[in-house]
Amino acid sequence: MPLTLLPFSGASLAPHIDALGTLRITVFREYPYLYDGSLDYERDYLQCYLRCPRSLVVLALDEDRVVGATTCMPMSEEGPEFQAAFKAGGYDLETICYFGESILLPEYRGLGLGKAFFAHRESHARSIGAQIATFCAVERPADHPLRPADYRPLNAFWQAQGYTQHTELQTTFVWKEISEEAESPKTLTFWLKQLPT
Repeated sequence: MPLTLLPFSGASLAPHIDALGTLRITVFREYPYLYDGSLDYERDYLQCYLRCPRSLVVLALDEDRVVGATTCMPMSEEGPEFQAAFKAGGYDLETICYFGESILLPEYRGLGLGKAFFAHRESHARSIGAQIATFCAVERPADHPLRPADYRPLNAFWQAQGYTQHTELQTTFVWKEISEEAESPKTLTFWLKQLPT
């Protein structure tokens, strides 16, 4: 059965917040994020997409089940932890679209949805006048004790979509890992792509 991709902007996402939050908790629990999340936190965090009429969230549905999602919004409406590196680098935030999560349950990977998610977000970014698309990814050492033996970083996939890692653009975000007693700061590095006009 082919999956259905449904786009939402702003408040139209509201009925799906719990499903999206549950999906985020499930997928980000995997390496490399190792996120030990709660639905209460997710409901609060995802309000940013409801408040922003220029946001885009695309949900992938298998019948009525949300099995994947991708998100984006103008960098000018993102949180300060995402904006800081770009402000310091002299970027105009109004020209940047920030791509948030792009997540799929394991059994739906390898079907081309990752490319479709990028296409949807880049199209939306251009529609709101963005010239740059960016996302960030957590930094982990190669010898991390929880790194699975069969883990494959997504760097090659991101490069194939036209994105370049910018090690001078980093941010710190705080979350609780599955092996931690409390939240701790994590370093994330941004990847950028100039969007065709």
